[in-house]
Amino acid sequence: MERLNTLRRELGHAWQSVADGWNHLRERAGTALTRFQPRAQRGEVQTRAEQAVADAARWGLLTAEVRDEDDRVRVRMEIPGMDKDDFDISVQGDRLVVRGEKRARREQQSGRYYLMECAYGSFERVVPLPAAVLEEGARARYQRGVLEVTLAKNPLARRRNITITTGNGK
Repeated sequence: MERLNTLRRELGHAWQSVADGWNHLRERAGTALTRFQPRAQRGEVQTRAEQAVADAARWGLLTAEVRDEDDRVRVRMEIPGMDKDDFDISVQGDRLVVRGEKRARREQQSGRYYLMECAYGSFERVVPLPAAVLEEGARARYQRGVLEVTLAKNPLARRRNITITTGNGK
């Protein structure tokens, strides 16, 4: 009976560890979890590449870092496996919207996939911005799998310190 109680306790600790890890991942990367929609298939005949993409993961992590600087906001996103022309980037209110399509590239014509964890297809990632920005003058650069977008802050929306006076206006 003691063995059974020990096993229950150990399983309880293991389950709690898994639950804590999942909660931590969800809290830290929840918004980075992005759905990929594979391109619609044209009928039932598929090439090996099309079948591989259809069988690929539907979710992927598109992680971001947002840096609030004095006069600008910088957004850095890790989105490997794309070309600079694969992106559509816009600002909608207080959000940066990055859309694109990650295509599978097949150099090999032989063999089969044993493991395919990469996600392919069209995606949309919305990143909240810490300040109002101007679309004019925005710059984007894509290099070595990293997209970096620099946005000028709207000067009318910048933070200003407010001086506190006493009740008599001094």
